[in-house]
Amino acid sequence: MKLPGRIVTIALIALVLLCLPLLGLLTRVPWSRLSQVLTSDEATQALLLSLVTAVCATALALVLGVPLALWLARRTGWMAASVRTLVLVPMVLPPVVAGLALTATLGRRGIIGQPLHDLGLAISFTTAAVVIAQTFVAMPFLVISVEGALRATSDRYGVIAATMGATPMRVFWRVTLPLVRPALISGVALTFARALGEFGATLTFAGSLPGTTRTMPLLIYLSREQDQDLAITLALVLIVVAVVIVLTSSRFMAPAQKSEGSWQ
Repeated sequence: MKLPGRIVTIALIALVLLCLPLLGLLTRVPWSRLSQVLTSDEATQALLLSLVTAVCATALALVLGVPLALWLARRTGWMAASVRTLVLVPMVLPPVVAGLALTATLGRRGIIGQPLHDLGLAISFTTAAVVIAQTFVAMPFLVISVEGALRATSDRYGVIAATMGATPMRVFWRVTLPLVRPALISGVALTFARALGEFGATLTFAGSLPGTTRTMPLLIYLSREQDQDLAITLALVLIVVAVVIVLTSSRFMAPAQKSEGSWQ
């Protein structure tokens, strides 16, 4: 069916709105200094730290978020609704507020952080704090993606597998997860991208210590006045990484086929 001309026009305006700022950034990239900027110690350090912490945060979100999504998908009523609301809150909180919440909880004077600090275990202003901040703001993307897919998927295949002798964990690994694979891949991609771009919660809770907590978004923010070439180049790197993540996840997110899973 042919779309109305007004709809096409609005769609083109939306596309321009989304793409024009990226094209504008590309015009400011110091291409002649690109290699020099990217190989600087400061940039390399921040890039490596960002990638490592984002991978750790994504892995942590995967381990914790998938069971939570499964629990939410199998529950109804006020309790499930309340838990789902709490899961969604970090997605809509201003990043600085998320950082303040983490500081109040795990900071040196926090309700959990102070006892840990008294025992000699400090969390804030460490690399672990970066991972925790990234996980806090990014894990809801994984939970919501997987929960939605689980709710839309019939559990009759799991019931059949259970009646044939499969244990609950075997059903989980061999039936449930394969059925929601596209949503799982999408959730992981979104989680990693969100963790890689996290700024406000990290700055508030973990600070900006070179080599320890200064990730790429923090370095971009600090460099935008002193070395704009570095800031723009690092911003380009983040854009390229985001594009690669989207393309890679799209490749594996083939339309879900009607499959009965495999648990044998």
